[in-house]
Amino acid sequence: MSRSKWKGLFLEKSIINLSKRLNIKKNVKVYCRSSSIPNFLINKYILIHNGKEFKKNFITRDKIGFKFGEFSPTRKKNKIKKIKKKNNK
Repeated sequence: MSRSKWKGLFLEKSIINLSKRLNIKKNVKVYCRSSSIPNFLINKYILIHNGKEFKKNFITRDKIGFKFGEFSPTRKKNKIKKIKKKNNK
């Protein structure tokens, strides 16, 4: 179930404080994956924590309103190696 519209977007306090410090050019680290992406982060690079490391993401207009956690996967994809069979006669 989604969050009701009259409540608005969920933003952590540290992300609200980012709006005051927008002129900082270095990458901003975000630990809260459950908060929504606000408008003032358009065209900025953000480092999102996935539990082990930080993933670098560029925020565009299409990503506004989604959660930060949707853009930093926590699981690695398995690489399956195919074993070639030798034809022995």
